[in-house]
Amino acid sequence: MVTKLTNMLVHKEKMNTPEIIVQIAGEDHLHFVQIILDTIEAAAKVRGTGIAKRTPEYLELKIKEGKAIIATVNGEFAGFCYIESWGNKQFVANSGLIVVEKFREHGLAKKIKRNAFALARTMFPQAKVFGLTSGAAVMKINTELGYVPVTFAQLTDDESFWRGCQGCVNYDILQRTSRRYCICTAMLFDPATHKDKKEVKEIIKELKKKIK
Repeated sequence: MVTKLTNMLVHKEKMNTPEIIVQIAGEDHLHFVQIILDTIEAAAKVRGTGIAKRTPEYLELKIKEGKAIIATVNGEFAGFCYIESWGNKQFVANSGLIVVEKFREHGLAKKIKRNAFALARTMFPQAKVFGLTSGAAVMKINTELGYVPVTFAQLTDDESFWRGCQGCVNYDILQRTSRRYCICTAMLFDPATHKDKKEVKEIIKELKKKIK
């Protein structure tokens, strides 16, 4: 299944003159891993917000599992996002959303997030999709996809997920509040009570053709 997924083109279109391709990342994108990590860290420093740090090995695994979306412009890295399941696959999160600065203001983050969300809904159709974010732009994108703000108590209680927050500069806030809240806003899409948007359904339909 992974091979079929990683070889599948999710989205391809023109952005001005350069050609932008948004697709499921495959092993031929592994050489971008360090650039992805550096871009995420640099963006967090500019925003002055926290970030859950990931190792190169972790991102490599997501890519090899077919659980990452990457955007390139004429072969140059432009953006990224990955998905991960938690709590015995009852929850799935879209994480690490980033767009290289010079490729922003073209709606690329929205395209990447929409494809990552559709990938999560395809691979884990019964799971609740959630995210933690301190960015207004990401909150807006999440809202358009059907997420709603929730309390931290409504998210996964999987300790592996919360350990990922230890690399964030705001982790002490999470500890002091007994994991009730932090700088980030918790957002959740529950397939039992929410419906996928039309554009998401179209992507899911294409993905399902590739998953046997």
